[in-house]
Order: sequence, then C-alpha cells, then structure tokens
Amino acid sequence: MPPLHILQIDASARSGRSGVDPRGSHTRRLTHRFAERWQAARPQDTLTYRDVGQQPPSPASGDWIAAAFTRPERRNKAAQAQLAESDVLVAELLRADLIVIGAPMYNFGLPAQLKAWVDNVVRVGVTFGFDRSRQGEPYWPMLPPGKRLVILSSRGDYGYGAGGRLEAINLVERGLSVPMAYLGLTETHSIAIEYDEFADERLRASISTAEAAVDELVGKLARDVAETQGRALELT
Repeated sequence: MPPLHILQIDASARSGRSGVDPRGSHTRRLTHRFAERWQAARPQDTLTYRDVGQQPPSPASGDWIAAAFTRPERRNKAAQAQLAESDVLVAELLRADLIVIGAPMYNFGLPAQLKAWVDNVVRVGVTFGFDRSRQGEPYWPMLPPGKRLVILSSRGDYGYGAGGRLEAINLVERGLSVPMAYLGLTETHSIAIEYDEFADERLRASISTAEAAVDELVGKLARDVAETQGRALELT
C-alpha cells in the first residue's frame, strides 16, 4: 500500500515549544509530539510542514475573490498570480491524508494567520462545488474521501471542552471543523491544553494529560490505517 502523507500546520505566534524554549508554544509542543510519534510508528509515511504562525498566508482581498470566482480558462496572468499562494496551500491539503493543526485560542477563536489559511483553501471549483441551477443543495464538497483532521489547541482558561463551563464561547475547533467538513473532511479529533494563564500544577497536569492523549490518538489512528490497508490487500 502507498504511504500516507501528513500535513502538519503550526499557527502559534510563538516560535518555540513549551518545555524546550522559554515562553514556548503549547500547540507547537503537541504538534511536534504528534509528528514525532507518528513517524516512529509509521516511518514509511511522508510529512509536509507549514508554519503559518511565522509565515502567514496573505488574507483574501477583493482581487483574490474576483480571481477565485473567475473560471480558470478566463483568468489572466494577474488573476493567476493572485491565486498562486492559494494554489500551493490547496495542493498541500489535497495531497494530505492526515492534517494535524496546532491551533491556539486567541480571543476565543483562531489566530488570524490560521484563519487566512482557511480562507485560502476554501476554493470554489477546487475544494467545494457550487451550481446555482443544481436541484436541492447547490453546494457540495470536493475533497477526496478518507482524510482525517487532528486539532491540537491550547487555552489560557479552562472548561472550553465538551460540557465545560465555557464550551459555548470556544470557537477554535468549530472554526476549523466546520469549514473542513464543508469541503468533505468530516472526521475530526481534538486535544487541548488548558490552564495556561494559571501556570500552576493544573497546567502541568493538563499538559501531561494532553500529551498522553496525543500518544493514544497516534496509536489508534495508526492501527486504523494498518487495518484499512490490510483489508484492502485482502481484496486485491
């Protein structure tokens, strides 16, 4: 069976990793751990790394929108140039079997750098379809099936998870899972570190719990892949 391809995206404005660098990023710590554990479990797989926190994509502009909604055969060189960066980001998403995103909570939602990435990969005619004359739903997803999304987050406060005291104002996971599901990526796994602003034993415990959850998730997903590939081989 062909190897899988992993797309690892970091979005924190902090360049270092907590536990390694002073004032380092918790999300970078988790994405690094995930990638390291995955490559140990499945060394045959390949990985593309993109740091939107340090090299943010350009935000959508009026010219970008006009170019995106122009049919490809009608785009002039200026329109093609507007979409060049987006084309690269979309190609990375299309190639990936597993998308691992480090998404810290900034003011209850995504960092602007990561939102710019989302806006660059939600592309009509490329990652989602639209036909106003289509019967029923005029929109449909265009991502190939079988992709998985892993969201690794961090939060200053606590209780943002399912059933938590602040669940209703957590816009991070939904900020990624909703647009990705719209494109056809519907399997999402989320792990988060909390209590960062408290900087006490609760933060240390949360980090330990999140790292253990990352290890468990890597094991589960790697086993799922092996089982799926094994069944496919039996059918050949």
